Parts: sequence; C-alpha cells; structure tokens
Amino acid sequence: MSLPGKKTLRGRSVSPFTRARVLVVGDVMLDRYWFGSVTRISPEAPVPVVRVDRTEERPGGAANVARNAAALGARVTLLSVTGHDEAGTQLAALLKKDGVSARLHRDQGIATTVKLRVIGRQQQLLRVDFETAPSHEVLSSKLREYRKLLAAHDVVILSDYGKGGLTHIAAMISAARAARKPVLVDPKGEDFSRYRGATLLTPNRAEFREVAGTARSESDLTARAQKLRRALRLEALLVTRSEEGMTLYRGGRSNTGSAGQVKGRLHAPTQAREVYDVSGAGDTVIATLGVAMANGMPMDQAVLLANRAAGIVVGKFGTAVVEPHELFDEK
Repeated sequence: MSLPGKKTLRGRSVSPFTRARVLVVGDVMLDRYWFGSVTRISPEAPVPVVRVDRTEERPGGAANVARNAAALGARVTLLSVTGHDEAGTQLAALLKKDGVSARLHRDQGIATTVKLRVIGRQQQLLRVDFETAPSHEVLSSKLREYRKLLAAHDVVILSDYGKGGLTHIAAMISAARAARKPVLVDPKGEDFSRYRGATLLTPNRAEFREVAGTARSESDLTARAQKLRRALRLEALLVTRSEEGMTLYRGGRSNTGSAGQVKGRLHAPTQAREVYDVSGAGDTVIATLGVAMANGMPMDQAVLLANRAAGIVVGKFGTAVVEPHELFDEK
C-alpha cells in the first residue's frame, strides 16, 4: 500500500505519521506470559505440569492501543488508572520504553489489572486475571486532566475493557466533540447507549451481535448496523468480523472506489496470511484508525489501512504491534 509522503531509509519505511497526536484513554493492564515445557501430568490433579523457563511482560488493554499508535510513529498520550504496586510500576516502565507519554493515576486502593497466561507446547494452558475497579475520586481527577489534554491532540481513542476506568465515558465523548476532536471507541458490554455521539464505534462480530441481534444475511447485517449507527448518532460503525474482514457503515456513499463499496457501506476482506493469535487485534485496528485519521487520512482509507494492520498482527504471538515498514513496504 502506497501512501503520499512515505519515505524509505535503507529499505525500511519511515513513518508518515510523526505529526499525528493521539490521546488514548481507557482500561490498562499488564500482560504476563509464562512459557515452559509440559512433560507430565500432576499427581495432585489431572492437569499438566508446566516447567517455566521464560517469562515476558507486555502492555495490555488501552496500553496496547497506545503502544500500537506509538509504533506507527504518532505522538501518543495515555491517560489511565493503575494500582500503586509493582505491576503498575512495571507497566509505566514498559510504556516509557515504547515511547508513550503515560499519565497513570496511581490508586492505592486497587491492584493493577494483570492477565497471566501460562503457555506450554505453544498453546495457552491457563489464564489468571487479577483486577479491581478504581475509586471514584481517582476517576474524577482523571476526567479533569482529560479535558485539559484535549486541545493538544488530534484524535481521541477510548478503549473500554469493562474494568471501570471509563465510568465517565459519556462526558468524555461530549467534551471531545465540543472540542471538535474525532473520538473513536472500542466498546464493551451489552449497553452501547453510553457511547452515543462518538465519531466511530468498532465492535467485533460477537459484541455487535449482543447488541443488534443475529443477522440472517448480509443485507440484514447492513440494516441492523445502520439502525444502530443512527440510534447512537454515530458518524460511522466499523464491525470487525474476524476471518471475514471488517465492514464500515456510514451515511452516504464511500469514496474509495473499492469493489466492496455500496451506499453507506465499505467492506474490506481479511488480509491475514496466517492466523497465530487474535488477542489484541482490535487494539491494533483502532490504533491504526486513530493514527491515520489524526494525520488527515479519510476514514475509508484509514479502514483499509487498519485492515492491513490487522492481517499482520494476527500472525504474531500475544499482544503485539505493527511497524511502519510492515504496513507500507511493498512485498
């Protein structure tokens, strides 16, 4: 995929997105991986015994959205809440290494959300979650800081993982729209009314089905999507559909000239060459969309770029990022 303004250096793309300023707000977590070998079953219970020989830690949730945006060259600020604990300190260090300006409010009354995955024989054997909701006082102070940060950013991404960090999301959307900033939301749960007025909503197939019901055909899917988009007063709705790619629904007609284009609908078929791990793919999609739109790219073109990014990241293990050279260099 070619992009105006793209430069190359020794065969590798230099990001065209260095002027994009993205504000990410949402639930952050620390993804921990324990890798090992399985050679026997425990004598205590019928479960495999994993002999751990390697560990790894990566930012997860909204932190993964932020690091994906930073990997594409954008200037990224992340606003969130963590516990005042070792996991929160480690997450802050990882984000700094990834080039993210992290504004992490430390709440002594909670533990930083941690997802621990045990991997054996190249398969996930177990996941253990540690999490508590942040306090109201910390969330209120985060909202005040959010309002101050809006002016210095081009696009807002709200990443909702249902952990309590976006209790004031309706006020955040309203403030962003009042400041004329596009606001992109990765939703969670069965009640999408809290996202009313956002620029773009990016539910996956299962999330969309929970809210809009099961579609009997492609035309029925379009009708349900457009009904939901209008009810929530969204400019656009992007449904990510796993192996079927992703479909953008908006008013009017797409302007890309794509074969997947009909009135108010643009479908991008999957570009995944090999699917290794889909965890974090939604983070990559909304991060790519946000960065591209912050740089002035039309939404239709940003969706096609995000679709390409998704096809790359699912070929990687765990929460991962896409680099500019992977996205733009011709194969």
